[in-house]
Amino acid sequence: MKKITQFFLVAVVMLFATASMAQSTIKGTIIDAEIKAPLPGANIIVKGTTNGVSSDFDGNFIIESDKTSGQIVISYVGYETVTLTFSGTTDLGKINLSTDNTLEEIVITGSGVIDLAEDRKTPIAVSTIKANEIREKAGNWDLPEILKSTPSVQNIKGGGFGDGQMFLRGFDQTNTAFMLNGQPINSPEDGRMFWSNWSGVLDVANAVQVQRGLGSSKLAISSVGGTVNIVTKTVDRKQGGFVQQMIGNDNYIKSTAYYSTGLMENGWAFSGMLGHWQGDGYVDYTDGQGQTYFLSFGYKPNENHLLNFLITGAPQWHAAAGSGSIQEFLDNGRRYNSWNFANVDSPNLLHGGRYPGGRNVYHKPVANLSWDFNINENSSLSTILYGSVGRGTFAQARTSGSNVTYARGSNNNHNWYGLVTNYENQISEHFNFNLGADIRLYNGIHFRSVNEFITVDAVNAFSNYNGGAYQLTNAFGGINPWNVTFNTNDDHGERFGYDYEEDINYYGVFGQLEYENNNFTAFFQGSVSSQSHVRTEYLNAQNEGVSEESEKVNNPGFNVKAGGAYTISELHKVFVNLGYYSRQPFHSDLFISDRNGNELIEPAVENQKITGIEAGYQLGGTAVSANLNVYYTIWDNRTLLDTNGEDQGDPAFRLFQTQGVKQIHSGVELEIFTRPSDNLKLNGFLSIGDWKFDGVGIQRTFDEAGNITDPETEVNLDGVEVGGAAQFTAGLFADYMFLPRFSVDGTWNIYNNLYSQGQTTVESPPIKLPNYNTMDIGLSYKMLLGENRQNSLQFRVNINNLFDEVYLESVSGNTPLSSNPTENWKGVNTSNTGRFGYGRTWNASLRYSF
Repeated sequence: MKKITQFFLVAVVMLFATASMAQSTIKGTIIDAEIKAPLPGANIIVKGTTNGVSSDFDGNFIIESDKTSGQIVISYVGYETVTLTFSGTTDLGKINLSTDNTLEEIVITGSGVIDLAEDRKTPIAVSTIKANEIREKAGNWDLPEILKSTPSVQNIKGGGFGDGQMFLRGFDQTNTAFMLNGQPINSPEDGRMFWSNWSGVLDVANAVQVQRGLGSSKLAISSVGGTVNIVTKTVDRKQGGFVQQMIGNDNYIKSTAYYSTGLMENGWAFSGMLGHWQGDGYVDYTDGQGQTYFLSFGYKPNENHLLNFLITGAPQWHAAAGSGSIQEFLDNGRRYNSWNFANVDSPNLLHGGRYPGGRNVYHKPVANLSWDFNINENSSLSTILYGSVGRGTFAQARTSGSNVTYARGSNNNHNWYGLVTNYENQISEHFNFNLGADIRLYNGIHFRSVNEFITVDAVNAFSNYNGGAYQLTNAFGGINPWNVTFNTNDDHGERFGYDYEEDINYYGVFGQLEYENNNFTAFFQGSVSSQSHVRTEYLNAQNEGVSEESEKVNNPGFNVKAGGAYTISELHKVFVNLGYYSRQPFHSDLFISDRNGNELIEPAVENQKITGIEAGYQLGGTAVSANLNVYYTIWDNRTLLDTNGEDQGDPAFRLFQTQGVKQIHSGVELEIFTRPSDNLKLNGFLSIGDWKFDGVGIQRTFDEAGNITDPETEVNLDGVEVGGAAQFTAGLFADYMFLPRFSVDGTWNIYNNLYSQGQTTVESPPIKLPNYNTMDIGLSYKMLLGENRQNSLQFRVNINNLFDEVYLESVSGNTPLSSNPTENWKGVNTSNTGRFGYGRTWNASLRYSF
């Protein structure tokens, strides 16, 4: 009996001791705040201990603690960290984790200038790609590739690194506005985008937002197709960083390191990124290499002020790919590059002793200083001052017989400065008012010089400005972009071919009034602007040694936009927007050519007239959400330019200018986002467009001296299809997490109704290209590390065009089918100039985040 009593006594003591050791049981369910679905694999740790568990596939967790009260820390890489208090046995219920890359969670400097859709309550047709998706899928691609699964977006990869193009609703990227942290980055001369200049931006991007059509921008920008806002890191909330190593097809390698102090107690923050990449290129003989850098200094002295200075650049060189007929590619393969020369003696040879036909060498850094000032609880002022001193050249091989003699540099330099400022005031409970200014000052410097001597020591030239014949004996730049930056050619006597400058100044003011009352919102935007152009000629000046300025051209412009939205219920919203732009012509539309002085095109090119109407429906839900948009855009009085003939003063040179051209683009876009199960995402999109020219244009033909050589002719374009981008696109995206932090995803894209580009008419219409589809897949695994498992090691693999689809990406020409079947390929005459899309490519990366 005594032993039994002792046994029970010991058992009771052990029971109470165990109870004292496990005094609390905490449970709950982790939910993704954005999609309202369980979040498996989240980490739950009792603060101050190493006691932790992970949430299961349903997001549930149970954790025991020997403390009667305390705190638990809930974290998941890519999401904000949440700290919650417990006391005894606690059921925390549903715990929402928000991604730390949502537009609401990131710190955006210049927030009043960066026109994001979330900042306006009246919806637009918009798609947002956030940091998680960007860093997983960017790989070794430029931005257009990341956006290809966005409705009405077409990506053209081009031949070499950074040579891609993007179409939005059928408009090329010269007519889509690209904004970096609120500042325009399209070329002021012709609207073009050079993705090689921005190759490091995706490494530090917090979000990229594609606003199709009218968009939410208050600036008077070139947004016929839409606006793409790139928002980079500036001031981070938290300390941390990453190092990443990537490899890819064709000997591609990229190393990147980033670190941020976060916003420190003294109000300062610093972020920096450095990277280096190099590779052979998918197309033969298109080697390239470069660096990327990003530096950001932020200061927040108090709650009312936030300042940030940012500078970023991507010095690089890459060889270009020559064009060819479709037949040449069929004979030589998709990697074929006609533009390279063998058997030359140069230290800068490519594979097997070959010199590239052309090589881009550029360094065009951009810097901005932003200031956000919260004046009071109802008003704020946001200002960005930016500038860029860019230097670059296209080094083209010049030959004599079979030898390359020298590389001729076509230099495109710029000095570019601007200011954007916006004042916002919450006038009353229902009205919000914005007023701002947009100033852009641009100086473009264009000339030819010797980039590199190869088998000769001098080049003969002729110039009126320099008094006749002379010799070029100095080379500038080579293939080092830093040499192009700091060893510039400022001597007019060492220039030839052409030598001129352009000054383009732009001044605009804009305003917006927004109304909100219960379920109804409305807005009105307007802007007016003035743009001036002056061209200064040096090489072809009429008087020796005297530069000549052109007549100053002034063009006023304006735009107005208005819209409204009605919230039917919590899940249903409808909206309609409309706008009209009177857009100034590009600088390149005003002058005859770059070789004949300051001759203005007469009659003068008038403003383009753009009318846009769009409507939409939004379905919000936890398991299924959707966006449906319809649009109708009229682009009237546009100018088409094309040239014929060779440079170097060939008398066969002709400039064809067609004025009064009208395009009508209409279509419907659908996006669907679903969550069929806790570990499966399934999204899709569909875009159906109808893009055609309308009516007739007036064509004039000029010779190199600016004289009209042929009578005006009417060009019938009525009903002609607009080429360049597929008018039907669709896609399906799936992401399946089959283990915590271990997922596989795939994207299937379809392209149809794609037409050729070039001079087309009713009598000579564009060619319809064969439809095609591509499949991309990816695999991700994320390992959590560190004492509190706050660090991670992520492995990612991307395979693009998994099934190695052979397809024509673009065609320039409209030669119809041949009667000889051997001269056709999939319904296209193989004598047309074209380019095939890339075959199967891949990249793999290892990223350590801390």
